[in-house]
Formats: sequence, C-alpha cells, structure tokens
Amino acid sequence: MEEMEEELKCPVCGSFYREPIILPCSHNLCQACARNILVQTPESESPQSRRASGSAVSDYDYLDLDKMSLYSEADSGYGSYGGFASAPTTPCQKSPNGVRVFPPAAPPPPAALAPPPPPRNACLTCPQCHRSLVLDERGLRGFPRNRLLEGVIDRYQQGRAAALRCQLCEKAPKEAAVMCEQCDVFYCDPCRLRCHPPRGPLAKHRLVPPAQGRVSRRLSPRKISTCTDHELENHSMYCVQCKSPVCYQCLEEGKHSSHEVKALGAMWKLHKSQLSQALNGLSDRAKEAKEFLVQLRNMVQQIQENSVEFEACLVAQCDALIDALNRRKAQLLSRVNKEHEHKLKVVRDQISHCTVKLRQTTGLMEYCLEVIKENDPSGFLQISDALIRRVHLTEDQWGKGTLTPRMTTDFDLNLDNAPLLQSIHQLDFVQMKVSSPVPAPPILQLEECCTHNNSATLSWKQPPLSTVQVEGYILELDDGNGGQFREVYVGKETMCTVDGLHFNSTYSARVKAFNKTGVSPYSKTLVLQTSEGCNFETQGTPYSQLVDIKKMVAVAWFSFDPASAHADIIFSNDNLTVTCNSYDDRVVLGKTGFSKGLHYWELSIDRYDNHPDPAFGVARIDVLKDAMLGKDDKAWAMYVDNNRSWFMHNNSHTNRTEGGITKGATVGVLLDLTRRTLTFSINEDQQGPVAFENLEGLFFPAVSLNRNVQLSVLLNITKRWLPGPSRYFHLFIFLLTDLIPAILSPDKSPVFTKPGFGTSTLPPLAPPALHKCPGTS
Repeated sequence: MEEMEEELKCPVCGSFYREPIILPCSHNLCQACARNILVQTPESESPQSRRASGSAVSDYDYLDLDKMSLYSEADSGYGSYGGFASAPTTPCQKSPNGVRVFPPAAPPPPAALAPPPPPRNACLTCPQCHRSLVLDERGLRGFPRNRLLEGVIDRYQQGRAAALRCQLCEKAPKEAAVMCEQCDVFYCDPCRLRCHPPRGPLAKHRLVPPAQGRVSRRLSPRKISTCTDHELENHSMYCVQCKSPVCYQCLEEGKHSSHEVKALGAMWKLHKSQLSQALNGLSDRAKEAKEFLVQLRNMVQQIQENSVEFEACLVAQCDALIDALNRRKAQLLSRVNKEHEHKLKVVRDQISHCTVKLRQTTGLMEYCLEVIKENDPSGFLQISDALIRRVHLTEDQWGKGTLTPRMTTDFDLNLDNAPLLQSIHQLDFVQMKVSSPVPAPPILQLEECCTHNNSATLSWKQPPLSTVQVEGYILELDDGNGGQFREVYVGKETMCTVDGLHFNSTYSARVKAFNKTGVSPYSKTLVLQTSEGCNFETQGTPYSQLVDIKKMVAVAWFSFDPASAHADIIFSNDNLTVTCNSYDDRVVLGKTGFSKGLHYWELSIDRYDNHPDPAFGVARIDVLKDAMLGKDDKAWAMYVDNNRSWFMHNNSHTNRTEGGITKGATVGVLLDLTRRTLTFSINEDQQGPVAFENLEGLFFPAVSLNRNVQLSVLLNITKRWLPGPSRYFHLFIFLLTDLIPAILSPDKSPVFTKPGFGTSTLPPLAPPALHKCPGTS
C-alpha cells in the first residue's frame, strides 16, 4: 500500500488530493491547486484564435476538449506558450514536488494609466503532461470531480491510522498483529497462539493484516456521482467520443446527439476488463523488474563474496611468498651457522695445538735451566748435545707458521637481494582481458540433427575457416507454438539432446557462440517435429484399478541437488544418498521438477537413530532450507517418527496416522498433477488419506532430516504397491525416450537439457549407450 502513496498526491501541492478534478488528459489536480495555476491570456492569443489566423502552430487535438498542446522551448515554466509574440513572462516557482506553477498575477495598474484590457481567456496547463487547456464559460466546474480517487484516499488514510488493539487481551491490550476474517476478531501474537492455534478447524481460517481487516470491515458504500452540468441528475450513460459519463438530461439537450453513447454499467465492466488486461502486462513488467532487482542484489552479494575470495587469494599468495622467503632465510642462516661453526672449530683446534706445544716448550726450557745449574762437567757433556738439538728443533717448529691464525674473523658471504627487492617492487596485478574478435555464427549439421519420440538432438560446428577462439555455445528452443526462444543449453559441447518436449509439436532451434569479447549472431533456424507419441491419461481412473500401458505412472528418477541444498547436508553415492551434520532439520531438493503428469518415487531409510522426525514431500524451488519441510507455504510434506505420522503445510499439522518408520523402511511419494493430489505410503501401504489436493505449478521432490537420519533415492523400482487400499499395480519402466511425458514448466518450455556426450547434470535414466546421438562413438 505504501508504494501507492505517490499516486494519491497532487503534483502541485505534494499533498493528498483534496476535491480532485479530472483533466481531459486524464491527470488529476486538487481544485484549489488548479485555481492557483490558471493563466489569463488575451483572447487574440488564445489557441483558438491562433488557429483561426492560420499561424504555424503545432495542432494537437485531444479528446475534442484540448484543442492545442503548446510548450515553450524558451521557457521551461508551465503556462508559457511557444510561438506567441507576447508569451507570458511571469516568473514561475516550484511546488513541493518540483512542478513549476505561476504565482497569482500582479495587481493591475490604475485604470487611469492602463489602456482598456482586451478580453481574456483562462488557460490551464497540466503540470504532468504540459498540455494547455482553454476553459469554457463554466471554468473549473466544467471538469468532473474524481470521487473514486477520493474514496481510495479515504481508505488509504484509514489504513494508516493508529494501530488497532487486540480484542482478547485482559489488561493493557497489545497492538494487533492479525485479524481473522471468519472470527472477525483482532489478535496480538500471544493471544493468536493461545486462542487461535493454526490447527484443526482454525487452520482453514484466513488471517490478514489488521489494516486490511479494518478496511474490509469499514468499507464504505459506493458513492453515486452526479453530472457536473445537472447536479441533480446521476450519471447513467457514457459518451464514447467525449470519454466521459453523461446524464439523461445531457442527452435530452442534444449535447451528444451525434456521439456514440452506451450504458454506463456496460462501459464500466468493459473498461474494468481492459484495465485488468493492461495490468497483467504491467504486472509482468513489474515481475521482471523485481527479478532484475534480485539479480542486481545477487550481483552485490556476488561482488562481496568475490571480493572476500579475491582478498583471501591475494593474502594466500603473499603469505606463500613470505613463507618462501622465510624458508630461504632459514637456508641462508643455516649456511652462516655452518661457516660460523667451521671458523670456531679451526680456531679452537689451533688453540689446543698451540697450548699443548707451548706446554712442551715450557717444560723443555725448565728442564734445560735445571741442567745448566748442575756442576758435574762430565755429566753435563753427556746430555748437552741432545738438549741443544731438541731446543733447535722446537724452535724450528714454532717458526713454520705456527703463530699465524689459520682462520680469519671475517665472513666471506655477501647476500645479493637487489633483484628480489626489484621484483617485489614490481609485483602487481595482471589484467587478463585479451582482445579478440566475436565468433562467427555456428553452422547446424543437418545430417546429425534428428528427433526421436519427444526428444530432439542437435549438432553444430564452427565455420571451417574460422580461427576465432570459442568459449561455449548457447542453444535456444521456442515453446513449440511459435513463442519466444528460451535457452536450454549453455556449454562447450557441440551436440545436445533435449528431452521432455511435447509430442506431435513443431519446435524451432537456433544456436550462437560466445567468448570473452561477445556473442556471435544466431545460426540459421532449424525446424524440428516431434513424434505423435502416446497420450498418457489418468483423469477419471480410480486408484484401485490396475494401471495399464495407456494409464502409466512415470517413475521419477532424480538425484539430490547440492546447489540448492543447505550447507549442513552431506551427499554421497552420486548424490543419491543424503544425511546431515546438524541436529536441526535441514531441507534438500531433488534436481528434477514436475509440472504435469503422474510421478512416483521411493526413498529408503538407511539410518534411523534416536527417533527423529524426517519429512518427505514436494516443495517449490525457494522453500526454506533451515527448517522442517512444511513449515512454510512453499512445501507439502509428511513427517513421521517411529510410531505415527502427520501431514504439514504452512506449519499446519493434520491427519495424525498410526504407523511409523524404522531402519530399512521405504517411503513412497505419489504426485498426481492430473488430479492435483499428493499421496504417501510406508512399506508399500498407503499412509493416511490423500494428503494434499489442488496442487498446481512446478514441484521438486524434497526431504528434511537431521544427523540421526540417512536417506537414499531408490532407482530400481520394478513393482510396488500403488498407494491405495491394498491394490497392487505395476510400474512400466521404459527407456528415457519412451518414459517421461513432457516435464515442462507452465509455458511449455523444456526444463531439463543434457549434452549428448554423457556430460549431463541429470542422473542417467538408461545405459549411456542409449543416449548416443547419430555420428557419435
């Protein structure tokens, strides 16, 4: 409602409309504001007189009431008329919302000084579309009053009034949160949970916001508008030429005698229908705008995530450089330490050697001195020659470089870090954008393109002489009825098989190539015709009857989708088995969506500890992922423990049924989009009644579980109990091209596509050899 507020405000005063009038250009003005922006022009300069004089003025007839729309390029103020020699030069001013209006005219000069004024006409310029309107003798009374707009403003202002209070609070009523349309009572959140729980019969009651509930309670009766010319007459007819309601007296007076006049009620319904159809187109544009805003917001989030990722990558690269430098530093320090230890060892060895030798020399010297002190000549001469030789020998030993250091104190190492410092200073980002031409349009290989049942295989290649690098291709198909093209495959493969098309339909296909520079033009369009196929009918067939080949149930093969699952979900077995690492319930969807036909799948309970409550069912793609399946309005589920089960949708619990699950149990889900129902079974026996009805749209298989449960999708289903009162049926399993009727979105566009060389993101529905396209190996 708040987004509508700008539509309810006058473009002149910026406030809500007061006594709004409708201009011939369909815009609205407050009656007082229209009076303020009236401009008086001489009769000789009125649009009618200018046309009569034959002046070259842009002639714009609008609804036979607006004879001229003039706008001055020389003056941007409203009320100035281009092409007139004496256009008003009264300075204009801006209203609160930026619309320029003219102030009241200055008082005229004294009559004695001023010439007699020529006759003047009142002109009004619409402040929104700039169209000038000449008022007749009725003035502003000639414009009809917009009573419908007044009613909308009254309801809007009532909705914005003071907050409503809860009607069930005993003391100090709290602000109401909802209103029940069936009970006609306003509730606060505590009273709603206590007195109006969402289960049992109360689950079907419709709760609306308090403002909406008040408007529905106080909706005033429709006012009957009266004719502007005959105030006592009600509007009863509608003039098609004048595009305005008229009364019976207007017709009697002959004002619309040559005009086409129709009944007011019939035109009211016709215009309502036309407005509804126009709103559908505008709604589509608004939906596209919302999706575009979501895309932009996702881009903001993606930019932030990419920034964090890039920063982390940059930090990791710099840390790697620092680690490499630290490792090299350690290696260099090790070499310095080795040199240090070597020098110390050499010096210490020399010290030890010199110490020993000095001790020996000192001992020899002391012994020689004692010998010299002896007085026995004969004894002295007996040893003197030997001592003299020893002294000379010892002296010679000290003189052969013994007293020279064997090692210097300097380290003969010099680290050359200049190149590394230069490299660090030159470290910068490299822009990886390489300019290259746009690819040429691909060529469809007609000899390899074919259809089989409701599948189409297309093959293409680049032109033989093209040397431009191609990063991928985009394959597009229409909807089979000549509608808009849609992308069905984007990738590097040059052959693609599209499954799930309509039988007996004609599809147009085209392909284009792309690289970093841009996208190529489209190839030539190829027209393909699918087979007549089979008509899979289930309408009117009771569940107790045996299903035959013309009343087939499509066994739904799918795997779980990691891309849309909660982060706590753990996948294994080619995404066919899931569990969870959290004690809270987490949701995971299947990759395959269904919008029409009859589909059945089964899940086995691989692990079941501590009696948790797993949930099974279907959901929209945007279902909540961090709560039990069925907590919001995007999921339809059965949750079950070891003793009983319940059905749940939009947090409403219904149909408690005895019988639970254990390890090894099998849960079956039957989605009948022909009857629009959903049914469950446990161990081949139907669990409770039909769980949900009136299902429409695109649904994905879904489960919710916690760390105490592990589930697997069963693919090898050969015969099962059809969920119903103990009736046995067979599921006829066919190859991919014969099995699944068109699994399409409501606009008939194919939902799933896979390349023709086994690179499909879907689980295989048949042996890989059955998927090969003509010409492949």
